[in-house]
Amino acid sequence: MAQSTPPTADTTPAKAAALAAFRHIVGDAYVLTEGDLSAYTHDWRKRAKGQALAVVRPGNTNEVAAVVAVCDAHAIAIVPQGGNTGLVVGSVPDESGTQIVLSLGRMNRIRAIDPENLTVTVEAGCVLQTLQEAVAEAGFYFPLSLAAEGSCTIGGNLGTNAGGTQVLRFGNARELCLGLEAVTAQGEVWNGLSGLRKDNTGYDVRHLLIGSEGTLGIITAATMKMSPQPMSRCVAWIHTDSLAHAVDLLRHARTHLSDGLTGFEVMGAFARELVAKHYPQFQMPLRNSAPAPYAILLEYASSQDEETAQTLLEDTIAAKLDDGSLSDAVLATQLSQADTMWAIREHISMAQSQEGLNIKHDISVPISKIADFVLQTDTALAAAIPGVRIVNFGHLGDGNLHYNVQAPEGVDSAVFLETSEATINTLVFDAVNAFGGSISAEHGIGSLKAHTLPKYKSPVALRMMREIKRALDPKNILNPGRVLAEG
Repeated sequence: MAQSTPPTADTTPAKAAALAAFRHIVGDAYVLTEGDLSAYTHDWRKRAKGQALAVVRPGNTNEVAAVVAVCDAHAIAIVPQGGNTGLVVGSVPDESGTQIVLSLGRMNRIRAIDPENLTVTVEAGCVLQTLQEAVAEAGFYFPLSLAAEGSCTIGGNLGTNAGGTQVLRFGNARELCLGLEAVTAQGEVWNGLSGLRKDNTGYDVRHLLIGSEGTLGIITAATMKMSPQPMSRCVAWIHTDSLAHAVDLLRHARTHLSDGLTGFEVMGAFARELVAKHYPQFQMPLRNSAPAPYAILLEYASSQDEETAQTLLEDTIAAKLDDGSLSDAVLATQLSQADTMWAIREHISMAQSQEGLNIKHDISVPISKIADFVLQTDTALAAAIPGVRIVNFGHLGDGNLHYNVQAPEGVDSAVFLETSEATINTLVFDAVNAFGGSISAEHGIGSLKAHTLPKYKSPVALRMMREIKRALDPKNILNPGRVLAEG
């Protein structure tokens, strides 16, 4: 059974009535219909430019519910939006001018911190970095961390089941969430903010909504886990000549550092070159060493004192330097050095943007197969498009690579995307599938991958997903065309 066609506001009087209702609910100042709305209607990667009937900015959950009820009554599609930092075109309206952008940016309060329960309850529009800082001020640690943390929001993090650099120890956003508050497609409020670690009372609606990209309900608040602050934090920058050796170091570090291993990032040579080119203010570690195909950024957080933790990390790395699988390594001796190492890693995506439009692949492959996958796919891409530049980096610790493709030197990036993106995507995704991987690890599906998903997703799984969508959103007003392609 085909998914229903996304709704449109049928008549001018209907649109006028809806706009009047929105203004009554949230106030005139928070219903935007004129002026420059590009911050809400344009994808930040410049992949899509939409047009909205209005940008509606509610200030609380009851206002969200009332706005959704109006949309339900008038058959107006809703695009929920947080920081608009997504990478798969999942949070901007289409070009019809009939959809509203429901911006949750005003809903940014931290409602409660519960030290005994180790939880924080926060509204969906709260910026991730703001949450990190508030939790730290209370003496705790919130481990979700990613490059866009200064602008992305908790609602968006949960809507896409964001990952980031600490997944190895703490898991994705899903694993950090104990409860949700959400608004249904009919404008009802579900309060599931219990903060319980055990609740076996039927289907877990929370997990259904996490990762659904606003297609099943609108997340308005969440209860998230906090962790104790570690006593020590040690960071190392390591060079190696192969991904196979990087995987070997990961296995070794897991054995010797156990749960203290919080980050294990890998960066190919060209990824690092782009950061050095576009952000020369960052001093590259081991810059005087011989060039290395791969750099590893390893973080060890421990309840031990700094000296003990540092010694354990040094010994762990030294064993692999001695057997020749690593070529060089340096440990940060100051917090500023550690922060610079992480800044280099976090600026890779921005450096790519500075270099020009590119083809992004957020993929996951079993860790044991990553080295073979990269070798095979690198070779196939070089044969298909001579001179193509591969920006390979990501979270090796959980098998998630950002295996991105930049145009050959001197080739216009827009032309490159137009002529080569489909070919490259097919080549990469077919390889991912052959190695038992996933075409989306942490960025979601959005509209960019919605038509690709059926090729790589089980028909049974797709049927179940469509049935869930029809049950919860029978009018197809919640972010239509995202995750599940129309038709």
